[in-house]
Amino acid sequence: MTRRTVTTSALLAAALLAGGGGLARARAAGTASVRLPAPTGPHPVGVTTLYLVDRARRDPWEPGIPVREVMATVRYPARAVRGYPLAPQLSQGTAELFAAIAPATHPGLPQSGVDWAATMTHAHTGAPARSTPHPVLLYSPGGGDPRGLGTLVAEELASHGCVVVAVDHPGDACAVEFPCAMTGRDMVRPTVFRGDPRTDPVTFRTMIATRIADLRFVLDQLEVVAGGGNPDTAQRPLPEGLGHALELSQVGVYGHSAGGTTAAEALYEDRRIAAAVNLEGYLNHPAEGPGREGELFPVARYGVDRPLLLLDTDGFGARDEDMRRSWSAALAHAGGHIGRRRLRDAAHWVFTDYAAVAPQLQTAGLMTAEARAALVGAVDPACSVPAVRGLVRGFFARRLPAR
Repeated sequence: MTRRTVTTSALLAAALLAGGGGLARARAAGTASVRLPAPTGPHPVGVTTLYLVDRARRDPWEPGIPVREVMATVRYPARAVRGYPLAPQLSQGTAELFAAIAPATHPGLPQSGVDWAATMTHAHTGAPARSTPHPVLLYSPGGGDPRGLGTLVAEELASHGCVVVAVDHPGDACAVEFPCAMTGRDMVRPTVFRGDPRTDPVTFRTMIATRIADLRFVLDQLEVVAGGGNPDTAQRPLPEGLGHALELSQVGVYGHSAGGTTAAEALYEDRRIAAAVNLEGYLNHPAEGPGREGELFPVARYGVDRPLLLLDTDGFGARDEDMRRSWSAALAHAGGHIGRRRLRDAAHWVFTDYAAVAPQLQTAGLMTAEARAALVGAVDPACSVPAVRGLVRGFFARRLPAR
């Protein structure tokens, strides 16, 4: 048994003990599942996953892992989907670890009673891609969140003609499942975080720098796919036509929370990226000490010469002093390239699948109204889901028009 296995087992045991044996109790008592709203675009959606290994970098979180591994989900407009099965929102291994960890990171989520592995998406695994080149959008999730929690927006974008690549950041995400074993980790790797990374300046710097490097590496590997190669380390087959579907002269990035920070700064650092959306992510580092202000990221200090949308909520972004200061600094250097929008009656995780999931959990009696409001706000998902989808899609449609 490896140290990672011991750590994972201990983490699960602690989470389950805190929840009164949530997973076991849920399995014994029966579980509920949640549904995701269908995308609205004209194209059916195909999906595949990529297991990518960067041998030029060591993992920053685990000294025993000599390379940097990245998992990505690629959604794309499909040519045909009949006979290709729907993909789950979360893999089985990710869902089990998520069920144990999520209630600790998001108090108010049910500790039992939900089968997180049962939620299906509207994307078809391995379906052939439309051969027409499409804009490529990278997605970086919020700190601790698995990439599957960005399904609502990703499917919407893909159904309207974009290739969307959602990236997990292992060691950061609460759970990442890999297709094969490696010395130094388990098949399902848990987060190393035991608190808010914003409380530790060194951890936060490492997190954002690693995420930016992950996105740039994924973009490198997409260039391999577009050139007819297969960068998947396990050499799993790619969907037919996927390489021809990538228009890498039209690349955008969007992300939530820490992923929003990553998206904005990646736009500043990588000229291959033409536009970005920051969904309520800080544009400064944590303060190094009491009474000091956190250092601004270069994108906020100097601005950027390509389009950037800052999107926040009245329940979080409007009230957080660090976010107000860093976003104001960026807007002061906007030069006509940076815009800002706000969602009303909303809270921080309204930009994720929780926007649709939390109200269903409340209706099922598995989540209180107070907990739902703290997570996504009081806004009705019939309003919030189309609003978030529409703002992100509209921004990229203007800057990176799909064919």
